[in-house]
Amino acid sequence: MTGRSPSPPSRDRVRPDVAVVGAGPMGLAIAWRCAARGLRVVVHDPAPGSGASAVAAGMLSPVAEAYFGERELTGLLLASAARWPAFAAELTGTTGVEIGYRTEGTVMVGLTGDDLAEARRLWAYQQGLGLPVTPLRPSELRDREPALAPRVRGGAFAPTDHQVDPRLLVPALRTAAQRAGAVLVPQPVRSLSDVDAPVTVVAAGCGAAALTGLPVRPVKGQILRLRAPDGVAPGFRHVIRGYADGEHVYLVPRADGEVVLGATVEERADTTVTAGAVQRLLRAGVDLLPELAEYDLVEAVAGLRPGTPDNAPILGPLPGRPDVLAATGHHRHGIVLTPITADLIADLVLGGIPDPLLAPFRADRFGAAAAVAASGGPEPTLEGDLWN
Repeated sequence: MTGRSPSPPSRDRVRPDVAVVGAGPMGLAIAWRCAARGLRVVVHDPAPGSGASAVAAGMLSPVAEAYFGERELTGLLLASAARWPAFAAELTGTTGVEIGYRTEGTVMVGLTGDDLAEARRLWAYQQGLGLPVTPLRPSELRDREPALAPRVRGGAFAPTDHQVDPRLLVPALRTAAQRAGAVLVPQPVRSLSDVDAPVTVVAAGCGAAALTGLPVRPVKGQILRLRAPDGVAPGFRHVIRGYADGEHVYLVPRADGEVVLGATVEERADTTVTAGAVQRLLRAGVDLLPELAEYDLVEAVAGLRPGTPDNAPILGPLPGRPDVLAATGHHRHGIVLTPITADLIADLVLGGIPDPLLAPFRADRFGAAAAVAASGGPEPTLEGDLWN
């Protein structure tokens, strides 16, 4: 594709330079970046912010999410997390809206001896990558978070893993995009032929599969929201990620008293909340932080992450369609990857030359054999997080 120059102002010109399909955090951030650089931008979505981000926990966890066999993805996560402080400051400065960005860090724990052994394997791998993971003895854990259960056998601290509130982030991004000149069109796009623009960016999450043929599949996640009694702040400050009798859960405290507890990972396409998943989440959460038993349960909800065969996003032109750019398949990492995805896609729209960072995430990397992936497994698992 060729680079684009901003269109000169014209009363008669109505055709946009860029059409973005999808008004979640990814689509809105891309629209903001493109519009701020002088491009005419239209964003198509019948229900902005109603997708995965409405359910997401908002963890910015490049360290805790550094998994075996995902080195290139880990590099992208780290690069994007490094942009978050400036991105958050710019967004708040532009809109006047606080987005719940917090930097206390993340405490990772193992409840039993077996849990701790499993966690230590991952921490050793992360340390081997040079990531900031500091092992903590039980006494050191409780010095940092006294509310942790006495049974917790040990843990580690990841100081650079932060958090943001997606339910505050998305309205702020919408405001920023619109103030920069982007226009929101509240209509669905059922085919790319419905879009009239020289460049189309598909940031439609799971909907990208039907529009592009890319191997993006729904991965269900169930998540709970609790609230500390009497309107006080939760009794812990850090994001807690832990193994509890083999279940992997996270707990994210908000300043207003909310606690997000998640999440299942299910190869399913429904958004039904099940009693079994709620029970398992609550049991694991209370095992790690006993005070949660006294919190109000205010929401149980499920959403669909956009997964790919290798768990990494799909970024850049479609094969044979340089005028169509994909920004989808972010799976668990949509929130943390928002700044870098927006910058790289906006740079590609304007300059026409892909940044080297995009190379491992090209749309053609799966080849012809990568049809839409598998269908539902049996029981949900409680591992990973919900659209970080």
